[in-house]
Amino acid sequence: MDDRPGSVLVLTNSRDVTSDVVLRILAARRVPVVRLDPGIDLYAGASLSAGYGTGEQGCLLRTPSRQLDLAHVRSVWVRRPSPYGGPPGLDEQDRRFAAAQHTWGTGGILASLPGAHYVNHPWRNRAAEHKAAQLAAAQRNGFLVPDTLITTDEHEVQDFMARQVGTVVYKPLWSMPYRVDGQPRSVWVREVNEDEITSAVAVCPHLFQATVDKEFDVRVTAVSDRLFGTRIDSSDVDWRHRQDLMRCGPIAVPEAVADSIASYLGEFGLTYGAFDFAVTADGRWYFLECNPNGQWAWQPAETTDAIAHAICDELQKDSDL
Repeated sequence: MDDRPGSVLVLTNSRDVTSDVVLRILAARRVPVVRLDPGIDLYAGASLSAGYGTGEQGCLLRTPSRQLDLAHVRSVWVRRPSPYGGPPGLDEQDRRFAAAQHTWGTGGILASLPGAHYVNHPWRNRAAEHKAAQLAAAQRNGFLVPDTLITTDEHEVQDFMARQVGTVVYKPLWSMPYRVDGQPRSVWVREVNEDEITSAVAVCPHLFQATVDKEFDVRVTAVSDRLFGTRIDSSDVDWRHRQDLMRCGPIAVPEAVADSIASYLGEFGLTYGAFDFAVTADGRWYFLECNPNGQWAWQPAETTDAIAHAICDELQKDSDL
């Protein structure tokens, strides 16, 4: 790695095998790359400094073996960096304080590199991760959206369910670690019955959605104006639950859906987005969500390879290399 003009900065953790796919292609193209996991590396001998004033902004990343001028970074790929947790050995209060200073200090520096092209900018990622914002933007940009309710009122849920012709599913508004009897559990999308709706709904907002009578699911991975559609055949309501049982293959994206994707990305200022759709037997594509930093290397090999090259092209945009 070096800091020659045109360097690509990749923010991700050391276990992120998806980024390795892109890094191998960049290496073959002889593109200099700086890989950093700020939530870990800055506690392991690295340091980051930024200066502001009447002169040019300076931003230096120092490691035990080199010094990198991040003003030379051409683009930043915000993949899966570790969360800021504070260094080991601090008490809980000091750890939380240190983590907050990193979030607002280190995070602010890395989100403000002059002239860098972000895929995606971390603040735009965060804005686009809110499910309610996604659904509102999807409607504005012409997608079909299933009837959806986000509420803390059990009576609203009961009324919503009574109005639906078919079943209703529950979706978490944010995925996070959850333990039952000390064991990690994933909260999948699942159907709910009326007798499950109690006053416990008031504890936090819940998302309920009319079940789409789907023929199959589709993941559309968007890299700028390049779209990669994958049909997913699964017997599960949530195909992520048992990925080893699903079948995948390429599928063309209808022009109307492609137009809505372009508008949606433009509204949030995103370069990359992983869109999920439920498709009915009569060909209607219902928007379910868009993960602005969704995984993509699980798809068929030819699709994965095409997405990786598209991301590399985006990271080299306007580069003279």
